[in-house]
Order: sequence, then structure tokens, then C-alpha cells
Amino acid sequence: MVRFVVEKPQIMSASQNVVVSETTRSSIIPNNNSSSQKLPPGLISISKKKLLKNIDIINGGGQRINAWVDSMRASSPTHLKSLPSSISSQQHLNSWIMQHPSALEVFEQIMEASRGKQIVMFLDYDGTLSPIVDDPDKAFMSSKMRRTVKKLAKCFPTAIVTGRCIDKVYNFVKLAELYYAGSHGMDIKGPSKGFSRHKRVKQSLLYQPANDYLPMINEVYRQLLEKTKSTPGAKVENHKFCASVHFRCVDEKKWSELVLQVRSVLKEFPTLKLTQGRKVFEIRPMIEWDKGKALEFLLEALGFGNTNNVFPVYIGDDRTDEDAFKMLRDRGEGFGILVSKFPKDTDASYSLQDPSEVKDFLRRLVEWKQMQPRM
Repeated sequence: MVRFVVEKPQIMSASQNVVVSETTRSSIIPNNNSSSQKLPPGLISISKKKLLKNIDIINGGGQRINAWVDSMRASSPTHLKSLPSSISSQQHLNSWIMQHPSALEVFEQIMEASRGKQIVMFLDYDGTLSPIVDDPDKAFMSSKMRRTVKKLAKCFPTAIVTGRCIDKVYNFVKLAELYYAGSHGMDIKGPSKGFSRHKRVKQSLLYQPANDYLPMINEVYRQLLEKTKSTPGAKVENHKFCASVHFRCVDEKKWSELVLQVRSVLKEFPTLKLTQGRKVFEIRPMIEWDKGKALEFLLEALGFGNTNNVFPVYIGDDRTDEDAFKMLRDRGEGFGILVSKFPKDTDASYSLQDPSEVKDFLRRLVEWKQMQPRM
């Protein structure tokens, strides 16, 4: 039995630029007979309805396992057998491109829409700034991409929003002048002191809404390492405030086994949710926070929380980026760009095919900005 206690939320404005470790608060407190319920210290944002739904997802039977495996097949756009014939047809592709035109082909139209507004750039990392690779530790961005992003940050406030932990993605990017939102936006830091070209954030920015989950994530990571070591090709990563299990190199015949292994660990942690990206399982705290919330927080931190003079642009390739795309649609400001060679359901307005096209789009943005004084 689980007892719920709800307290009055304590909300801290991003513009205050303070260190924050907790968000809107409500807690799940097990009674003395619930020793198996492993919960973090402090108070965490979660509802009873969401908890029960999450437990059902984790503890579902064979039918749900089959659904997970089907979803795993569909999670990779290169797995053509999983695509309905209508999706793989050229006709469907053309229709999708009409709804989500190439951001390169409509570049002038996009720039016209941004006229008179401050462009703010948000960029996913894997599959956007770097290619998707079998080994996530080798997802290096090219030197040309790094130079392009560096020039971009001179022109516009620029943030990397990623599922990776900040330290790891920073080792790939190596640009101190950027904002970084790691762990799917649960670990946000501003530019290093003296590197920011944008004066709205007056002091160091740090925001960690899932700080109480650190011990739990470390324990889940340890158990997942142990549980999945019998599955060749499985790779477990600790992203500080979340964890992931990559199955890109796992034989498809072993996928059902891997699902069971992951779920056997998570059934002991009902306040963690299991989601899926491109050939990866994501394990995250069940708090009301995602890449969309991180985008909104950063806009407020930059002084654009309540203004019509901002034009946010978010570029990403994964399911987790859809939260940011939807946030922009709901705000009615800026737009999202999906990086994909294949049709996908998305809230993004435009598309680019791969990191190479992302680099070309960012380069054109820089050139456009540099031309503005002359014009």
C-alpha cells in the first residue's frame, strides 16, 4: 500500500539564477509493510494515477512484452521491415515532406518569420550534431560541426539539450560558451564564467530538479549492469539523473530477454519510468520535467519568458525531442526541426535529413546574421 502526501508547491523563477534541487513537490511514502518500495529521500512530484499506470507498464505480462519488442523494431528508421508499406512508399514520403519541408529549402521563409525577434537555438546532440553510431562513447562531432556551432553561439544564445550527462556531452562538444541541459533537461548549466556573450544571465546558472534521485539512479545503473551482462551487445549508461540501456548491437532474437531484464530491475523502483528512443531504453524519474520544460526554463533564464520578441529554434531527431517540439507549437513561437530521412509522426514544423544538413542550416544561419548589419 502506498500513501500520498501533497504539499504546496515551491516554485523558483529561473531569472533568479539560483541553485535549485527540487521542483513542485508531492511525495510517495510507503508504509511499514512496503519495504520493497525503494524511494528517494525528500519529496518528489508524482500523482497516484501516474504511479499506478507506470507500475502496470513495468509489470505487464507477455502481451505487453510483445508490444515492447514491436516498438523496439520500429524505433530504428533503418529497420525497414517494421515500416508499413505506405510509409516506405515514395508517395507517402513526398506527402510527409510537403507537411514538413526541408528547412534548407524554405530558409528565406523561416528568416522572414524571425525578423525583429531574438533567435535562440536549442540543439540535440546524438543524431543531430553527431551521427548515430553503434558505440555511444564514440559519437564524436566533426571539427567542422564544432566550428559551426562555435560561430552560431557568437550570433545567438545556443543550448545543447541532450539525454546524456553534461560532463560527457561537454567532452564531445568542448565549447564553454554554450548552455547545456543534460539528462533530458534535468541538469542545466549556463556558460562558463567569462564565456557568455549574452548579458541577460548575470551569474552562474544551475538547475537540477531531480537531485533527490541521484542515489536511486546510481543503484538502478548498478543493477542494470549486472542484470544485462548476459546479453551480448547491451550497453548501460549512467547519465547522472537518468540511465539508458542501448540495444543497437543486441541480436533481435535477444530483445524479449532484454525487456524482461530491464523490467525485472525497474519493478522495484516504481517512481522511475521506462521510455524508448532510437534503439535505446531510457530510465527517468517520474517528475514533470522533460526537454520541453528545459527549453521553457532556459528561455525564462535568458529573459524571454513573457515576451513576443523571441524566436526559439529546436533541432532534434529523437522521440524525447517531441516534448520540445510540442512546447514550441503550444507557445506559438519559433519552430522545431526534425532530423530524419524517414517519415515520422512529429510536432516539428520542418525537417533536415542528417547532421550534415544540420551543419549546412546552422552555417546559413550564421551567414544570414553576419549579413544583417550590411543589409
